[in-house]
Amino acid sequence: MRAILFGGGLALLVSLLGTRVAINQFTRLGYGQEIRDDGPTSHHTKRGTPTMGGVVIIFATVAGYFGAKLIIGDLPTASALLLLFLFVGTGLVGFLDDVIKISKQRSLGLRSKAKMIGLTVVALIFGILSLSPWLEDDRGQTPASRHISFIRDIGWITLPTVVVLLLIWLIVAATSNGVNLTDGLDGLATGAGVMVFGAYMFVNIWQNNQWCGQTGLDQPNLCYEVRDPLDLAVVAAAITGACFGFLWWNASPAAIFMGDTGSLALGGALAGLAILTRTELLLIILGGLFVLETVSVVLQVATFKVTKRVTGTGRRLFRIAPIHHHFEMLGWEQVTVVIRFWIITGICVAAGLGVFYAEWVAGI
Repeated sequence: MRAILFGGGLALLVSLLGTRVAINQFTRLGYGQEIRDDGPTSHHTKRGTPTMGGVVIIFATVAGYFGAKLIIGDLPTASALLLLFLFVGTGLVGFLDDVIKISKQRSLGLRSKAKMIGLTVVALIFGILSLSPWLEDDRGQTPASRHISFIRDIGWITLPTVVVLLLIWLIVAATSNGVNLTDGLDGLATGAGVMVFGAYMFVNIWQNNQWCGQTGLDQPNLCYEVRDPLDLAVVAAAITGACFGFLWWNASPAAIFMGDTGSLALGGALAGLAILTRTELLLIILGGLFVLETVSVVLQVATFKVTKRVTGTGRRLFRIAPIHHHFEMLGWEQVTVVIRFWIITGICVAAGLGVFYAEWVAGI
């Protein structure tokens, strides 16, 4: 438990101080954000705000985790290292996207196909390693499982390796892009991330307390077959602390943006936590805001294409997508949208944790 406190505290400190340094350096180097032309006109005043702040979130998380392990004299576990690999790997894809945006002075970076290739490579490496028998613990548990999971593995559905890898790729790609779509207003994705990663920290702690490897806890409906749950909690705490520190500077009016570096990394980490904790379907509830943002874009595109094919004129379901921009176009202040979407996230997190705990109580 000390590692959780040290990891979160160190990441918070590094992020809080490091973001200030990044703002100064990125401003001096001219690493400013380009704004999409079809977005709300109020966003044009943000052009030139330093971006790529996700670099600080990633560095603070890694420093917080390894700093905590060094302080308590403990070795990193396979699950935590895999989660950090996915976190940094998806962040690297976003970093390349941000670098292209800055160097080309445009709002579009990597082509969608190139970005998807990058995410696919990282997701498949993560999936192959997390299913590898080389990373089994002394109870035969690999970091990831071959079952579909909600709150724990649905044991009667065993999937072939190829199907599991496909699902891992889908979860990583969907979650990364979901957080990326949400990152459109000052503090929106960061604040939502704080709540969801904080929720996963508590999920990991509870799973550790009710871990099946403990003596007397061998009932499948009460204990959790998760490899290294406590160390996953340390990583989740470190990401939460890093997001808190970054939010100090990212809150409206934002002095820096996380860019795709941060949003893809946070999405990748959420996907990794869901996979490694056997809570893949629970992520849909906990990350309900990210699901809402993604669905709004899918519905917008589908509606436009269908109506254009049927009537010859494409019609939009929302004034603009993702949905947070729709409410801006309706006249809501940005801060109002952010706070209300944080409230939605809080409700989703509370519902997800409630379902998680209720399932355990029902099994007693």
